[in-house]
Amino acid sequence: MAEHRTMQRGALLDAARSLLSEGGTEALTFPALAERTGLARSSVYEYFRSRAAVVEELCAVDFPVWAAEVEAAMESVDTPEAKIEAYVRRQLALVGDRRHRAVVAISAGELDAGAREKIRAAHGGLIAMVVEALVALGHEQPRLAAMLLQGVVDAAVRRIELGAAEEPDSIIEAAVSMALRGVKG
Repeated sequence: MAEHRTMQRGALLDAARSLLSEGGTEALTFPALAERTGLARSSVYEYFRSRAAVVEELCAVDFPVWAAEVEAAMESVDTPEAKIEAYVRRQLALVGDRRHRAVVAISAGELDAGAREKIRAAHGGLIAMVVEALVALGHEQPRLAAMLLQGVVDAAVRRIELGAAEEPDSIIEAAVSMALRGVKG
C-alpha cells in the first residue's frame, strides 16, 4: 500500500511539474492535478493539503537535484573564471528541463515562507560557491557580485523561456561574456 502511495505522490509531482512548466503557477490547481493523474480531487487532498504544499515538496525534491548539477559543473573545472562560466552555462543549459522550468515558475510565483526558505537554502549553497570563486579573483564585494551575477543568469533564463528573438545559444554566450567581463570588476 505504501508503495502505491509513493507512486501516486510521484505522479502528482510529475503532473505538477508539467502544469508549472506549461502555464506557470496559475496552472497548478487541484482540479488540473486530478485531471492529469486520473485521481479524484478528494484524493489529491489526501496527499497535499494545499497548492503551497505541492510547491514546497517540488522545491524539496527538484531544487537540490538541479543545484547539484550546477555544483558538479563548477567542481569539474579549476580556475575561478571557469567556475563562474560553468555556473552560468549549466544553469542556462538546464532551462529546457521540466524540473528547472517548474523551479523557475515557482520562484517567480507566490510562495509561503517555508518553501521560500528551502529555495534560499539550496540557492545559498550555489551562491557560496560563486562567492568563493569571486574571492579567489580578488573581488572587493564578492557577495554583491554573486547576487548581481545571478541576476544576469535569471534575466537570460527569462529571455530563453520567452522564446525571445535571439537564439538560446547567443543568449547563453552573451550572459557568459557579460558575467566574465563583469566579475573582473
